[in-house]
Amino acid sequence: MKTDISISRNSRRSFTLHQWMLLASGFSVLLLAVRMIVTGTIEFCFLPWNLFLAYLPYGITRLMERRIDWLENRWKLAGLLCLWLLFVPNSFYIITDLFHFTHVRSAPKWFDLLLIFSFAWNGIFFGIVSLRRVEQFTNLVCGPRYSLLLIFIVMWLNALGIYIGRYLRFNSWDIVTDPVNLLSEISDLLINPLDNWYAWGMTGTYAVFMSLLYLSIRKMGETFRLE
Repeated sequence: MKTDISISRNSRRSFTLHQWMLLASGFSVLLLAVRMIVTGTIEFCFLPWNLFLAYLPYGITRLMERRIDWLENRWKLAGLLCLWLLFVPNSFYIITDLFHFTHVRSAPKWFDLLLIFSFAWNGIFFGIVSLRRVEQFTNLVCGPRYSLLLIFIVMWLNALGIYIGRYLRFNSWDIVTDPVNLLSEISDLLINPLDNWYAWGMTGTYAVFMSLLYLSIRKMGETFRLE
């Protein structure tokens, strides 16, 4: 009995996944603060903003999880899923911030590598957890038959969003503020795929990689009963 009570108390004291994710994000911000203080520069100050954008889709699904009654209304569910789909590429876009690693030399490379990678990993993890929740929500509505299709479609859209954001320099809100130019660029990608082989090569490669990453982490969670 004492052992059972001890286990129960320890489980109550342990951090939730949400708390661990916030702690990891706080560590990334702390690393950046230390870098700014030591070097006297504001390089990489965009990373917390990118991490905030990566958090948004996670926050949306966390809200959906708390308001299960909203999922019973198909219009509310569809609206929230569209909003989530609009922002979720930001969670995976942050991986391309690793491009900045070789451009800045005001701090040791090992530190900058850890700094950028920690922000990128936290952003990706927000995206993975939010996708897992969306997968669970859609399984309740449509059943598990379409899970793999859903995952690959979302990851393909994420990869396309990464290309649009990194190389075409559009943001999620440009679908409202600059829809004509955004749709024009996307139309060109679709109509002239051979002329845009670089874009589709990157999109396809990233989509496959992110799908495998998500499925591997999901399977690991199921194997070790982390979910």
